[in-house]
Amino acid sequence: MDTTLRDGEQTPGVALTREKKLLIARALDELGIPIIEAGSAITSKGEREAIKAIAKDGLSAEICSYCRIVKADVDYALKCDVDSIHLVAPVSDLHIRTKLKKSRDEVRQIAADVTEYAKAHGLSVELSGEDSSRADPEFLKALYSDGIEAGADRLCYCDTVGLLVPEKATEIFKELSTSLKAPISVHCHNDFGFATANTVAALAGGAKQAHVTINGLGERSGNASLEEVVMSLEWLYKYDTGISCKQIYRTSRLVSRLTGIPVAPNKALVGGNAFTHEAGIHVHGLLADKATYEPMSPELIGRQRQIVLGKHAGRSSVALALKEMGLEAGEAQTEEIFKRVKQMGDQGKFVSDSDLQTIAENVLNTYSKPLVKLEEFTIVSGNRVTPTASVKLSIKEREIIQAGIGNGPVDAVINAIRRAVRSCAEDISLEEYHVDAITGGTDALVEVRMKLSKNGRTISSSGARTDIITASVEALMNGMNRLVRED
Repeated sequence: MDTTLRDGEQTPGVALTREKKLLIARALDELGIPIIEAGSAITSKGEREAIKAIAKDGLSAEICSYCRIVKADVDYALKCDVDSIHLVAPVSDLHIRTKLKKSRDEVRQIAADVTEYAKAHGLSVELSGEDSSRADPEFLKALYSDGIEAGADRLCYCDTVGLLVPEKATEIFKELSTSLKAPISVHCHNDFGFATANTVAALAGGAKQAHVTINGLGERSGNASLEEVVMSLEWLYKYDTGISCKQIYRTSRLVSRLTGIPVAPNKALVGGNAFTHEAGIHVHGLLADKATYEPMSPELIGRQRQIVLGKHAGRSSVALALKEMGLEAGEAQTEEIFKRVKQMGDQGKFVSDSDLQTIAENVLNTYSKPLVKLEEFTIVSGNRVTPTASVKLSIKEREIIQAGIGNGPVDAVINAIRRAVRSCAEDISLEEYHVDAITGGTDALVEVRMKLSKNGRTISSSGARTDIITASVEALMNGMNRLVRED
């Protein structure tokens, strides 16, 4: 049973419209979810409209509404044309005393009466014990037995505040599944991070159904995560759940977008980093065999592996990323790209795909046997001095040193370079100059694009560095060499 639309919607800050609920319900149905808890009909008029729309949408899944042990709740569920109800009775003494202010015997009687009422009106009933993990086990079994006699189709044990541990879960469900004459399901919360583990342990003990939510949404720390439970069963236990696993990641993204709740980068399976690799040693292993640093293929849940570059990147990472971009680089070119990636990483920057693309394109152009080569440059600039630049170039293996001034440091260095290359590129003119920060921040990778012309021919060139002056010099040198070479 997927309860994203009920317990998942109880995540603080989440409120789904009818249209959003319908979109998620359709995605869950495509995923192959057998039972969808579409909401709680008693909640509001809008909630009832959403549940009814889902029930009328022709989905393959059984559509269920949450109900308290109150006949009015069942009446509202009936108006929504649902197939079943999740009938929840508080079973711990704490809940019985503080919420219902009734005796144990009264709760048993009410639960049985409402079960009979729902069955008499044609609904399937899953009778659930709220706060089961803090309830007296004998009282819980007595309430379940009453429910079975009243016609309950399924039973549910709720670990409402996440107090179970896996070994205890297995023990409890072995006892319940053998002593009760109805299938029992498990509903776990993640307050101690055990929701998935407890759910799998309960299934191992004899539970026939698991309550889950997409991305582990739910109150407080959330519920058992559908993707974790399903893939644990499929991949680790080799159990066929009937779920269309390749739809998992797409559904996760949809729910995240519609609820406005981002998925943590380190979230198992669907988090942004789950199949993302940076460390050089890991990428080197992946090149040899994907299984070295991946527990399963990302394609199984509709994902793709990602190689990201930064401080921990290795040459293998750069080589693989370039290959995936369709760029061919020689050994020297790859080494230069690697150096630039490391430089950005040491500055605390993450090198995105667009960063790498820009760096690589500039390096590949730089290594096209430049006729004019920049050896070094120096800039002096400030609020009380005229920006001045000195450059050392080699032109056809002849060293030239020149200086220039300008309105700013970039203008000064460009003027110095133009003075130094008069002998071979005097008639090159700068037509346009444009700067873009590829990523945000004052230390972002900067791309400088220029339009240069010579003898009526205009070309575009670019440079990419974390320093705007260096990027401008690189763009000028790249473009100038192309024009000189073609002349």
